[in-house]
Amino acid sequence: MISKQNAPAFTWQGVCDGWTLLDDADLHVLQERMPPGTSELLHKHAHVRQVYFVLEGEATVDLDLVGRSESLGVGEALVIEPTTPHRISNRSPAALEFLVISSSPPRHDRENLE
Repeated sequence: MISKQNAPAFTWQGVCDGWTLLDDADLHVLQERMPPGTSELLHKHAHVRQVYFVLEGEATVDLDLVGRSESLGVGEALVIEPTTPHRISNRSPAALEFLVISSSPPRHDRENLE
């Protein structure tokens, strides 16, 4: 059994927390928590397909380079296809917690666009 209580933990953007729930070559699962007003950098993956699944709070996912975005609430998911520029943000007044399910480890395949 693995949970954020016993999974390897990390911090990103100085204030966001993450836990690696699974780190296999063909499946990678992170649980992440973002405080209000935080955002990751716009980026893309050449080969990795991802699913964002909201556990708590509300996420805004910016897609492409044309300003398209999707809002996700608890229990909602969004598939991010390879090569799609994207960024997840927490624009709400409450914490956001979500899963990032990837077809392979995304850090090895990430290109920041800003």
